[in-house]
Amino acid sequence: MAREGLTGTRIRERRVMVGAKQSNLARQIGISASYLNLIEHNRRRIGGKLLLDIAAALGVEASALTEGAEAALIATLREAASGARMPETEIERAEEFAGRFPGWADTLATAHRKIAALERTIETLSDRLAHDPALAASVHEVLSTAASIRSAASILAEDKDLAPEWQERFHTNIDADSRRLAESSKALVGFLDAETGDAAGSSSPQEEVEAFLEARNYGFADIEDGRAQVDDLVAQDPALTSVAARHIARGVLERVRADSARVAMADLEQALAQGPLDPLALAQAFDVSVPCILRRLAAAPTLTCGLVVADRSGSLLFRKAVQGFTIPRYGPACPLWPLFEALSVPGQMLQQRVSMSGASDVQFDCYAAAEFTGPATLNAPPLAQATMLVLPVSTGAAREEGTVKNVGAACRICPVRACAGRREPSILSDGF
Repeated sequence: MAREGLTGTRIRERRVMVGAKQSNLARQIGISASYLNLIEHNRRRIGGKLLLDIAAALGVEASALTEGAEAALIATLREAASGARMPETEIERAEEFAGRFPGWADTLATAHRKIAALERTIETLSDRLAHDPALAASVHEVLSTAASIRSAASILAEDKDLAPEWQERFHTNIDADSRRLAESSKALVGFLDAETGDAAGSSSPQEEVEAFLEARNYGFADIEDGRAQVDDLVAQDPALTSVAARHIARGVLERVRADSARVAMADLEQALAQGPLDPLALAQAFDVSVPCILRRLAAAPTLTCGLVVADRSGSLLFRKAVQGFTIPRYGPACPLWPLFEALSVPGQMLQQRVSMSGASDVQFDCYAAAEFTGPATLNAPPLAQATMLVLPVSTGAAREEGTVKNVGAACRICPVRACAGRREPSILSDGF
């Protein structure tokens, strides 16, 4: 049943909830009981003043009886049902459930949103704990200092005949190491304090660049039309505080400038409006490489998508996130991504529908291609980069099951038990 056809059902459920009789409600709003009966059975459309009068009589906002207030709620319920692998017939009853039991529906939707937020927090923190270089150095300092103190203390405890001058030396070393341990521990606690510690303001050069790009919504019209120069934009932006960050940002913007000279955004938008998305056909039409067209598609304001770029070492050079598809910030990504498969055959475009493990049952269409980025050299493999466009499959699109590849974000936060590409245990696995 369409959402707009559920208004009567909500009116009936609300009336029963407040204990009002149909005849009394009809008399209060000035219509016949038979007409109200038709409304409650969704056989008469309702709106305007009559809807406002009924909402006032039932003590609710009019929006609570119409589809607009429940659109997000129903979408969340569908997402929760899909994540729980419920049958399609049950998923289709999400609208009926929201109409008949609005309180329970809202509670379930709120719980689902909280769980999703906590999962994202776990993924982010785990990724950082495992791979953040600053955190790793701080932990190493604490552990090495504690080991030094323990070693000196063991010698003092075990060797009863140690000369007094050596005892004094060990006592001095223990005192110095204890002070160093106290300072290291204090620094580590401060770093882990997300609000007041060093972690609150510290960031890697890659994070600075990502913040710079996100603040501009990954769009640089002033670079594309020549109104701004790359060096000026990099030098003036306050988000780019380090030399390394400015160097990375300059490379990104130079690529934007080069790509826009080959494919103007206005021409790309016009081509997108003419038919379904086909990156290979677009690359041929504009006479550019597939990675170039994938980068331009990621910058298109009418598309909601993500983009990942990696080099032959597997390092992620560029990240543009899209909701539901987790891209690790510090450590290596899932080796099952089409991004890395494309590196084996530069020049070929791969298309694969994937589903992210452990997340809601959302599918993505991934388009990946690699290209050589340097000249040919003697007795050395040429440099190459792979680019992957990540497009969420729309709710109304036909869902695929048999051809969908199940991938993860990174091994440490992937719940899949049997995976040929696993490099380390997952914190989400039993017995970790």
